[in-house]
This record gives sequence, C-alpha cells and structure tokens, in this order.
Amino acid sequence: MNQSTIARKVVSAGLGLHSGEDVEITLLPAPVESGIVFVLRGAGEGDGEGEGDEYRSSEIEVPADIRRVYSSSRATTLATEGYPSDGRPPPHIATVEHLLAAIFALDIQNLRIEVFGSEVPIMDGSALPFVVALRSAGRVTQDAPRREFEVEEPFEIREGDRSIRVEPANDLRISYGIDFDHPKIGRQFVEILKLDDKVFEQEIAPARTFGFLHEVEALRKAGLAIGGSLDTAVVLDEEGVLNAGGLRWPDEFVRHKVIDLVGDLALLGARPKAHIKVERGGHRLHHRLVEELETRMRLGSVS
Repeated sequence: MNQSTIARKVVSAGLGLHSGEDVEITLLPAPVESGIVFVLRGAGEGDGEGEGDEYRSSEIEVPADIRRVYSSSRATTLATEGYPSDGRPPPHIATVEHLLAAIFALDIQNLRIEVFGSEVPIMDGSALPFVVALRSAGRVTQDAPRREFEVEEPFEIREGDRSIRVEPANDLRISYGIDFDHPKIGRQFVEILKLDDKVFEQEIAPARTFGFLHEVEALRKAGLAIGGSLDTAVVLDEEGVLNAGGLRWPDEFVRHKVIDLVGDLALLGARPKAHIKVERGGHRLHHRLVEELETRMRLGSVS
C-alpha cells in the first residue's frame, strides 16, 4: 500500500464543542512524506483577544504527532513547541480526534488542514461528516509506501480498572469494552476484526460523542462545552437519552469510543499491525498506548 492524499480541497464548518464559536477547516492535498499537519490561522492561536497576542496573524503548523499532545482532558488537543512560557497556553488546536479518525480510516497519510478557530468543528458529534467530506475530495495515490509497524510481542498498559492489551496481528484489529452505571449504557463491547474504510464508515463513523446532563451543566459553569447540544452529542439524564431521535445503535456509546481510539492512533504516523484490546479507555490511556508504540517503533523497524 502506498501513501495517499486528497485530490482537491474541501471545506467543513460548524461550532467548536467547547468554545461554542464558529470554526472552519479547509482540507488540502499535501506532498508525499509530509504527514498530517494542522495550520492554525486566525482566532484561537494564542490566548484569544487582547494585548500581546502575537500569534493571531501568523500561520503556525502543528503536526498530528503524539509528541505534540498538549491535553488529554475531554478531547485530544495538540500544540506547537518553542513559544515562551509566560503563563499563556501555546498555540493549539482542540478536539482533533474525530477528524483524525476519518483520515486514518480512509488511509490518507498526507494532508494539510487549515484551521480558522481553536477547535475542529464538532459537527454532529460523530466522524461521519468528515468521512463524507474526504470522500467528496477524492483520493490520490502517491509514489511512496505507507508506513506500517508490526508489533512483535504482547504488552499491557494499566491504570486501575482501565487497561489496554496489545497483541501481534496481521492487520489492525480492535476490541473495546466500556462499563457505565447507567441504564442506557451498562456493559458494552464491540470487536472490529479488521479496520478498513468501509467497516469504519458503516459501523463506527456515525456513532456520536456522548455526555451526561449533570456533567454538561458543570462544564458550562467552567466555560467548557459551550457548543454542546442535542445536535452535537448524545445527552443522557439519569434515566435515558434526551435526543428526540434516540440512538443510532443500542451500543452507540462503545462504537464512539472506537472513533476516539482510531483518532488517537493517527498520532503514531504509521499503521500498527496489532490486536488492540481496550477496557474502559479514554484519551489519556490511548495516548499512553501511542507513546509506547512510538517508542517500540523507533527502537524496532518500520516497513
């Protein structure tokens, strides 16, 4: 399999989940071996408005790389390096995981993503709108092999009752389990025997992010989840789902967790040949997994 990029530019726009601001991204073809790169333009690059915000007028590149993870809280946030530490956050881009999951699943290795805002738009809370946008842009095969990494021996990462076990496999296989004390969720488990673009688009991508009503209220008091609504997420109260249309699958919750995992795996810069088994995962645990894979990849060999 060779590397690929998109054939033509495509634009997506919507609300930022946490900022509630209008944001826009432009996806552009990129040369071979350039990787996935976010280009921060306009608002959101520094600390917002105000004196001394010298980042706002410049183009700042942030590669989709595990070493650029700035925060794992509630979403994956990437940031640049090399800016003075004066108490302000560095130039950053938040909520990248759903877009990166679509890029990874559609087997696109080189892409330039221009961002006008501080986040990738949340759209309907799933990865499907990004799959549709990438499909509409077309795909171009490039003259270089894609990077793959073969896991040679099993290993585990644990944090209390949360864990990830990785075993050698011929391709990328994912098993994911969650357990929530809620009548609409409970114990859910999904297994993807081989992750490819069709399986992802049909069985995983439409699954929406979810949250609990009491958490949404607390987040908004903290200035977060301002763009969250029944149009951008599945919201649950103590008894059930508040969205008028209900769920897309009874196990939509665990399917969305697979989106988050795939988006975080995109930060490796290579496709792992492994069976990844996750129990009660989240972005922080996913990032620890990618860090371990990246270390093993550097010490081993990449085909």
